[in-house]
Amino acid sequence: MTASSRLVTVFGGSGFIGGQAVRELARLGWRIRVAVRKPNTAHDLRPLGDVGQIQLMRCDVTRQADVEAALRGADAVVNLVGTFNTRRFQAMHVDAARYIAEAAPANGITRLVQVSANGADADSPSAYARSKAEAEAIMRQHVPGAVILRPSVVFGAEDDFLNRFAAMASMSPALPLIGGGNTRFQPVHVGDVADAIAAAATRPEFVGRTFVLGGPSIYSFREILELILRETHREKVLLPLPFPLARAMGSVMQVSELFGIAPPLTRDQVLMLQSDNVVPDGAEGFAALGIMPTGMEVIAPSYLWLYRRGGQFAEPAAA
Repeated sequence: MTASSRLVTVFGGSGFIGGQAVRELARLGWRIRVAVRKPNTAHDLRPLGDVGQIQLMRCDVTRQADVEAALRGADAVVNLVGTFNTRRFQAMHVDAARYIAEAAPANGITRLVQVSANGADADSPSAYARSKAEAEAIMRQHVPGAVILRPSVVFGAEDDFLNRFAAMASMSPALPLIGGGNTRFQPVHVGDVADAIAAAATRPEFVGRTFVLGGPSIYSFREILELILRETHREKVLLPLPFPLARAMGSVMQVSELFGIAPPLTRDQVLMLQSDNVVPDGAEGFAALGIMPTGMEVIAPSYLWLYRRGGQFAEPAAA
């Protein structure tokens, strides 16, 4: 069977990582069925492939029948569904993974890629990390050959990480240095994650393995904020925010989820910030996939200039 005759169903394909993954799978010649809740918001995916190569299909991953329909006739599946809404972890991470994992073998699908998160741990204090770990276990239970990818924090032009703090820096006199800013991250570029997804979905030598994806450099939270301020030509106070106070603030802010509003910070996010988000020693990563990751300092300037006063070619203020 040639790549052009194979069909991969991508759940969550209209998201930040999903669009890049769809582009890469299309480049490799696969037909792609993008299963999304609102297909009318994902038409920008069609031009990423040849005419007819990318199909949009309405699918609510919290409905078992929708998931089963999205997998009929597919040869492989990629699950990119994820949320930071604390009220949706069970439905979006656990239940959706179970529907996919049960329907895949029933449709003869043995190639499955589960995009999880670095730090997924059944014993984590974070409900997000626990739900991701439970989803991984469900996938491996029903599809032993599933490939699990655990990216660190993902950056790119449309990210909700660097952009969030850059936007905050353009409006606020200070940035919150949560926990003193000592938490370490290994940011990974969205394009590299997409390459990893495509490799995991199409290459048989990766079956049944887990890969932890981190960029080439490790940064403290303070260093990341300093990079943002440097690239946006802003001078802001980095205000230390102890973890207990940050947790309390997150608990108050996440009440907005009841009204369908995404809060700037949740208690669960603070709990995740209490642990480093770097590739553990001995874990397989990009090297095992044959991918050389891109550094954040190479890519971040290409979009953080949007937050400079005066635009792309503005000079930093004189000292």
